[in-house]
Amino acid sequence: MAEFSGDSVCLDVETIYLGGKEHIIRTASGSVSVIVYGDRDKPALITYPDLALNHMSCFQGLFFCPDAAALLLHNFCIYHISPPGHELGAAAISDDHPVPSVDDLADQILEVLNKFRLGAVMCMGAMAGAYILTLFAMKYRERVLGLILVSPLCKAPSWKEWLCNKVMSNLLYYYGMCGLVKECLLYRYFSKEVRGGVDIPESDIVEACRRLLDERQSTNVLRFLEAIERRPDITNGLKTLKRRTLIFVGDNSPFHSESLHMIAKLDKKYSALVEVQDCGSMVTEEQPQAMLTSLEYFLMGYGLYRPSYFSGSPRSPLSPTCISPELFSPESMGLKLKPIKTRLSSQR
Repeated sequence: MAEFSGDSVCLDVETIYLGGKEHIIRTASGSVSVIVYGDRDKPALITYPDLALNHMSCFQGLFFCPDAAALLLHNFCIYHISPPGHELGAAAISDDHPVPSVDDLADQILEVLNKFRLGAVMCMGAMAGAYILTLFAMKYRERVLGLILVSPLCKAPSWKEWLCNKVMSNLLYYYGMCGLVKECLLYRYFSKEVRGGVDIPESDIVEACRRLLDERQSTNVLRFLEAIERRPDITNGLKTLKRRTLIFVGDNSPFHSESLHMIAKLDKKYSALVEVQDCGSMVTEEQPQAMLTSLEYFLMGYGLYRPSYFSGSPRSPLSPTCISPELFSPESMGLKLKPIKTRLSSQR
């Protein structure tokens, strides 16, 4: 069935994503897949994954963690946005379509919100996805209530990242999603402990991610990589963002120093950092249970709680106007920051 909104068409396709429904949204920068879970009368939480990932490979671990799922799925309707061509079963995007810029991708999110008639939303992004959502919040801050960022990027690529991206770009162009590209991506996502080695077997989450990478169209991954590779430094705009921001980063992430840089530039009244020990970039998959306490305190600032705390309607009063000034402080989130970070011990 097709739903019409203005001059554009939103195609609804039934999916098998645990009761979710996929919507293919046509935007000025091409079509984008959005998978919706839950009651659309509830407040909206949108997610955006990292390079070569979609919601199944980037956020499944967090949403399958029972306590986190109870907190998030009870309070929100989830809108998983995939980068163009990163959804399951995506065909290769034609070379006739220009490679979008990061600004195009941020504007694409605005079009998605407008198609679903959403107002201000909560945002959750990982690595490149965190950059896109941060840029979106800077451009359209009235449409963002808060940011939950996992190993976020905010600067232009470092020399090390630039070199790694160039290697991946050439391999993707000539050889597709080959073994070396997958190794580069797994290094980007996971710590050495779960990637395994000579005497250590590869973890189940890495094996699952490797299989999901096999399904990606190399040309589509290359297009997103080229967009991220050309990203500008957005550091100067962070101080004026004025949106509550919770950052998670693994201490073994290649983007650890960039996350520290970002938290240092954000207004301390609105932001907090959680460093997770023995973890790579993708905390959502590697150690999702380490995110729970901080997420609870962060969302309590919006009047959101886990179901056991409710005695009435499950509809949550998600509105920044009901937050007292004290709830902007990192201490109110339950984080003992020195002055802007804490460490959560590994929970294995």
